[in-house]
Amino acid sequence: MTSSARRPLLNRRLAEFGTTIFAEMSALALSTGSINLGQGFPDTDGPEVIREAAVRALRDGRGNQYPPGPGIPELRTAIAAHQERRYGLTYAPDTEVLVTAGATEAIAATLLALLEPGDEVIALEPYYDSYAACIAMAGGTRVPVTLRPHEETRDGVVHRRFRLDLDELRDAVTDNTRLLLINTPHNPTGTVLTRAELTAIAELAVERDLLVVTDEVYEHLVFGEAEHIPLATLPGMRGRTVTIGSAGKSFSFTGWKVGWVTASPELVTAVRSAKQFLTYVSSGPFQYAVAEALALPDTYFQAFGADMLAKRDLLSAGLTEAGFKVFQPAGTYFVTTDIRPLGENDGFAFCRALPERAGVVAIPNAVFYDHREAGAPFVRFAFCKKTSVLEEAVSRLKTLAG
Repeated sequence: MTSSARRPLLNRRLAEFGTTIFAEMSALALSTGSINLGQGFPDTDGPEVIREAAVRALRDGRGNQYPPGPGIPELRTAIAAHQERRYGLTYAPDTEVLVTAGATEAIAATLLALLEPGDEVIALEPYYDSYAACIAMAGGTRVPVTLRPHEETRDGVVHRRFRLDLDELRDAVTDNTRLLLINTPHNPTGTVLTRAELTAIAELAVERDLLVVTDEVYEHLVFGEAEHIPLATLPGMRGRTVTIGSAGKSFSFTGWKVGWVTASPELVTAVRSAKQFLTYVSSGPFQYAVAEALALPDTYFQAFGADMLAKRDLLSAGLTEAGFKVFQPAGTYFVTTDIRPLGENDGFAFCRALPERAGVVAIPNAVFYDHREAGAPFVRFAFCKKTSVLEEAVSRLKTLAG
């Protein structure tokens, strides 16, 4: 047997990545009949008008064959119009917009395009698990900057959030740093970076001449006083930022896998060079439907946000009553909790036992950390489910307090 035959089959860059925790916990939900508040997908479809737009495209033969590589013109125009209408960002549909197979492909294509082996990527920990895998596939080195739990009392009310340490971020930059990978609203913590935090990130990027990739798929899920501010709107950032968006989170059709990139022509050209050898194209008829979805009136986005806010409050209150310490999210559709008040400190063990104990599935946040100990006591629940499902989950979870 040759030495090459004895080599492990899996590329060594991916050796640390096995079956995702989402697959494990979703299988556990099925085998135990538990309510799945682990994986972040809705249990109802989005607006009927959008679904009918996809059906109409299918019947009319639009998108049933290969669509254009960069995405259909109608969708690229709709993405550009959405960015301008909501944020005052102007992008040329033909040269500054690229449609991808969901945000996951957008992340992969961007990192494969922009990184060389040995380049360092600073990412906000905890982070979406595909970030680490895509950095590894590109040969980059991930450098986590950890969001830390913070608690303060204002007007007699306790407020908890995960906060970015800007000094730690600045100290993480070296001569090998190629780009910053930013996610706001942030999954899994629900943090929405403030204007002050984003301004500091922008100033650092300009000072050190860094590229920034910003994952903004939860842009329409921001609650209360929080405000989503695209990093590309800040001084010096338009030409060095790759902004990633997605239809799945905003319109509740996650299976359609329609995402996009907006950036300067040079950056879009680079990302397209990698993307064309991944899926090349995808989601033909759905692209036409998403083009119509992005043109929906503001009342749709307001109603969508209000519905998710009510569900956030329902689940947060129930988790608090069940004995969890709750970090009420300012964005996304996830709630992060601290399990230590329940006498627990191992999120993996807690989540694997929770289906039998309470008939509910959650995700241990430690899977999103390089520094596993920092995430050990935190557990994430999704609230993008029917109200009746959340009410039943809350009822089950309350048994933990007994």
